[in-house]
Amino acid sequence: MPDEAENRKRAMRAELRERRRIRTATERERATEALTRHLVQLASDLDVGFIAAYLSTPDEPETRGFLRWADERGIRILLPVSREDGLLDWAPYDGADEEQDMLGMPTPSSELLGPIAINGVDLILVPAAGVARDGMRLGWGRGYFDKTLGSMEGCPPVYAVIYDDELVDEVPVERHDMPVDGVVTPSGILTFAKR
Repeated sequence: MPDEAENRKRAMRAELRERRRIRTATERERATEALTRHLVQLASDLDVGFIAAYLSTPDEPETRGFLRWADERGIRILLPVSREDGLLDWAPYDGADEEQDMLGMPTPSSELLGPIAINGVDLILVPAAGVARDGMRLGWGRGYFDKTLGSMEGCPPVYAVIYDDELVDEVPVERHDMPVDGVVTPSGILTFAKR
């Protein structure tokens, strides 16, 4: 039986999904340019050489421009591939063909490296439906990133990539939910105070 937090999450996700769906092409283009600039700034400020990121879906803030920039500079990039057991496999970004995983998420067509390949990255970029000002992330409900982040030893900085209006005062939280260290939005980079 769903509890109150789960019901509130479901309602909030539906609202945020609808906001994304109705964004105009012009709004998306402006957001993409600004987000790419801020992602480049974050990667440069942190002097990353190895990152875990993701290929955005059509409704998500676009990540491909940043991934191309990172690849051109020789930054190693891993992208997630969903597995049936609820874990994420990781595959190198190669800028080539894209496929879809079992959930219909865009993935690279490169070789799968397994769940522990993410260990040793300098930065993790994650998708989110929304993020609260205290750093708690509202994902899309499957728990893949929460499991990954919760299992990592020595987790590097984790930033969610969201639109400005998806940074909210609070999100419903359950025991398994993992916070992020900051967000990257079209308006800039926000790093949360350490807990």
